[in-house]
Amino acid sequence: MNQPFVQFFSSPRLVRLAPWLFVLLWSTGFISAKFGLPYSEPFSFLAWRMFFNLLCFALLLKLFVVQLPRNPRLWGQQLLAGALIHGAYLGGVFSAIEAGIPAGLTALLVGLQPLLTGLLVYLMWQQRLNLRQWLGLLLGLAGVLLVLQQTSGMDLEGITITWTGLGWVLLALLGITLGTVYQKNACEPQPLLAASFIQYTGCFVLMLLGVWIKGEGAMQWHADFILALGWSVLVLSVGAILLLLLMIRAGESTRTASYFYLVPPLTALEAWLLFDERMTLLALVGMVITVFGVYWANRVVR
Repeated sequence: MNQPFVQFFSSPRLVRLAPWLFVLLWSTGFISAKFGLPYSEPFSFLAWRMFFNLLCFALLLKLFVVQLPRNPRLWGQQLLAGALIHGAYLGGVFSAIEAGIPAGLTALLVGLQPLLTGLLVYLMWQQRLNLRQWLGLLLGLAGVLLVLQQTSGMDLEGITITWTGLGWVLLALLGITLGTVYQKNACEPQPLLAASFIQYTGCFVLMLLGVWIKGEGAMQWHADFILALGWSVLVLSVGAILLLLLMIRAGESTRTASYFYLVPPLTALEAWLLFDERMTLLALVGMVITVFGVYWANRVVR
């Protein structure tokens, strides 16, 4: 394996900066979906994204002289992790936004990952939660209910929250939560580039299957679509995902998940600046309650 690459991704400075860079990059994923979806259906967009992801990582594997594993078990582990982290998560987010769920609200709901991670760790490893942790969980859930109630009242502004859209959000939430926990606790260590290539290979097949099942395919190669696709590939799939895998490898799953609570406010700010997505004052209060609840519960879980 290329030693400069290993040294760069093992440097203490990058490990310290990785969470903050990841949050900044990850928050833009909801915005790029908003830009690209008017010109393509979700699984078609993601199929093209996975195709170019594979080209990029094939080039990186060649450039940094990284070998893919020959053990089928290692392939199976990363294929499952990719199906959850990329397939379920991205398919759910893009489909939710296409179904009319605002990008800021989608980010907020998927940002509940730390809460779900804490519960999962408790159920699977019997780590006890104290009163303060349970209070954090309840505050987070109360905030979400308040945001949902207030956002549902935006129908007069042309925004309708549907059960279908919320179902896609739930799929995304479960995918990223189970995927990161599985990646940390069940997958054997592999080079980051090799693991990413395998994960995107499995996700590419899933996206093609989604295109076939839904009968998608039509798209318009508009400048906004090309920009969204290029940003999704280079900034998110290459940059942010490598940072996420680095974070998972460097810390506990719940510790990694703790940074996700920073994503919704940043995404909401970006959506407000770019798309004029608005929430009522009570919805903003609900967002603050949710962020605080997630932070408080996850701060003591780890």
